[in-house]
Amino acid sequence: MMISNGIEDEEKWLAEGIAGIQHNAFYLHRALDSNNLREALKYSAQLLSELRTSRLSPHKYYELYMRAFDELRRLEIFFKEEDRHGCPVIDLYELVQHAGNILPRLYLLCTVGSVYIKSKEAPAKDILRDLVEMCRAVQHPVRGLFLRSYLAQVSRDKLPDIGSEYEGEGDTVMDAVEFVLQNFTEMNKLWVRMQHQGPHREKEKLEKERNELRDLVGKNLHVLSQIEGIDLEMYRDTVLPSVLEQIVNCKDELAQYYLMDCIIQVFPDEYHLQTLETLLSACPQLQPTVDLKTVLSQLMERLSNYASLNPELLPEFLQVEAFSKLSNAIGKVMEAQVDMPVVGAISLYVSLLTFTLRVHPDRLDYVDQVLGACVKILSGKPKLEDSKATKQVVALLSAPLDKYDDIVTALTLSNYPRVMDHLDAGTNKVMAMVIIRSIMKNKSWVSTSDKVEVLFELIKGLIKDLEGISTDELDEEDFNEEQNSVACLMHMLYNDEPEEMLKIICTVWKHVMSGGPKRLPFTVPSLVFSALKLVRRLQGQDGDVGGEEVPATPKKIFQLLNQIIETLSVVPAPELALRLYLQCAEAANDCDLEPVAYDFFTQSFVLYEEEVADSKAQVTAIHLIIGTLQRVNVFGVENRDTLTHKATGYSAKLLKKPDQCRAVYACSHLFWVDDQDGIKDGERVLLCLKRSLRIANAAQQMTNVTRGSSGPVTLFVEILNKYLYFFEKGNPQITASVIQGLIELIKTEMQSDNAVVNPVSDAFFTSTLRYIQFQKEKGGAMGEKYDSIKLGG
Repeated sequence: MMISNGIEDEEKWLAEGIAGIQHNAFYLHRALDSNNLREALKYSAQLLSELRTSRLSPHKYYELYMRAFDELRRLEIFFKEEDRHGCPVIDLYELVQHAGNILPRLYLLCTVGSVYIKSKEAPAKDILRDLVEMCRAVQHPVRGLFLRSYLAQVSRDKLPDIGSEYEGEGDTVMDAVEFVLQNFTEMNKLWVRMQHQGPHREKEKLEKERNELRDLVGKNLHVLSQIEGIDLEMYRDTVLPSVLEQIVNCKDELAQYYLMDCIIQVFPDEYHLQTLETLLSACPQLQPTVDLKTVLSQLMERLSNYASLNPELLPEFLQVEAFSKLSNAIGKVMEAQVDMPVVGAISLYVSLLTFTLRVHPDRLDYVDQVLGACVKILSGKPKLEDSKATKQVVALLSAPLDKYDDIVTALTLSNYPRVMDHLDAGTNKVMAMVIIRSIMKNKSWVSTSDKVEVLFELIKGLIKDLEGISTDELDEEDFNEEQNSVACLMHMLYNDEPEEMLKIICTVWKHVMSGGPKRLPFTVPSLVFSALKLVRRLQGQDGDVGGEEVPATPKKIFQLLNQIIETLSVVPAPELALRLYLQCAEAANDCDLEPVAYDFFTQSFVLYEEEVADSKAQVTAIHLIIGTLQRVNVFGVENRDTLTHKATGYSAKLLKKPDQCRAVYACSHLFWVDDQDGIKDGERVLLCLKRSLRIANAAQQMTNVTRGSSGPVTLFVEILNKYLYFFEKGNPQITASVIQGLIELIKTEMQSDNAVVNPVSDAFFTSTLRYIQFQKEKGGAMGEKYDSIKLGG
């Protein structure tokens, strides 16, 4: 209720003040219209007396001030026209000083002073000095600030600047600078004094009111920046030292922060670069509570933008040693502000790193120096848990990746992994994902084992369990995404030199081994295929080569592959291991290494026998074995017979009859390889097909017994298609009569009393018969072969 009453009272006071101004303005206008100087001075003084109030907040006082300001502009026009009021300006300047109250007197004096300077009847510097000194008579902070703001406003276009009509005859740019600096100093003192104007309990309200008035003070610096005659030398020797002296001496947190920011924003970047040491030397002298991280960050941002827009000026940055000065300044600020939070310190170095990457991208030593400074800050402290600080460290680590588009550059920075060590486990993994995405996005190849070592040290949060977090606590979807990313990363590790590539594979293997069984199914396949790529490049190099260092040979790589795949037994992941063994067997075949290929097949069969228990997995596995074995041509008769015998034996032992049937007829391809030198054993092909036919028949009978009806003829049609395949390939054991008999068998099964109509198998059989008819009608040698097969109705 008290707050509400206070607002209502202030509105009432403002309304009264505006009413007073309007009332006196009415009579002022009449006096101006009648060119009555005495009446005009009388009512303008009464009008300006409304500004003597101390009951309004700065925001409301500004409204009142603007009403008075509008009237003063009209009055100034009247003063300029001497023929209207008949009083010389020098006499007018004396006359207004007889106004009864100090505040109206000074407003009128500033207004006439503006006209006096314009008339050039006296040196501008004398009038300006007179006005700025007289304004000291008003020491109330709010009234004094608005008065001096008015003085700055009416005089800004009348300063003796280069090219200005007021320059010359003793008036110089230095006079303009001294006037603005003196007005700035006095305004800042008034502004700082505001904090002591009320009871301590209203401190928050006073700070808010001071914030509302800060632009009145800052305008002086803006005016200074607009003075054409202020060159670099004058700025360095006079302007900046004077402004900084006032900022440091005022010992006020709000004023120091705002005015430092003003300096950075209003003066040219070129001046900042050339006076960097002077500007930065003031920072440690400011109050410990001043937000210097924001001030310095804005300075570095301006300088880096300046460098980006003017690349030809980069040598100047080196000449003035900008990086060293900024780095030293940050160090001194942190010494002065010992209680600065970690997030503040890191954010300063993020800004310095951004500056460095934009201004000196080729100076990796500077980048590493910034990272090293962060390591010092973080040393001795526990793992970061402050989310804001963590975010800043991630920004720090991401900056080099974004700049160089090349992880290899980041890998040369010795302090990069040391910074990452200070991240908590969760953020370490986030940063590791950022690194991997950067590599994948930019297609950055990591080409030496040393760099791979550093890289995997950086992403160790994904490679193994870090302290405080285990794989059991992880979200499965997130874990899978992370490990798939690591698997993708492995394909970006490459070197044209086989020996170095083998070192890379061994380095990766060392890190993968430390990751525990849960990660192996994701990482081992990529590693295996990376090694197999190397094997393909080395095909034909199967001998032992002498020398101190054993070179990369297929045999050596296959030995390593055996060890790598064996580790999947601890997961366990037998189906995956079996697939990888078969891939290795095929690669060994291409390298003409029969014993190695045989060993990989042996491992596959052992896994099939001892580890693959699920019936569906067994079906998939046996078909993979058969398919791989069919493509392999390195084996002699004995080894091939052993392996094909095993394959056919396991096929016939599958749990379900249809699965047995399909696996056995698939084995027929092991005895008829359609290559120039491939095996072509027609009898054994026929044996497989007959055996599959018997199994299909047994499956049909079993269905008849268990369900009271025969099953679909799909298996018979599939076998018929196999017969047709080998018939066309020229297997002498597969004759037209055999195919004819099989067709009749299928028809009989479909027409039996127990047959169940199955549209799929019926369509399959119809399609097969259509194919036979097509071959019969095609003519030529193939047509003759099919001619004796009778399809009938």
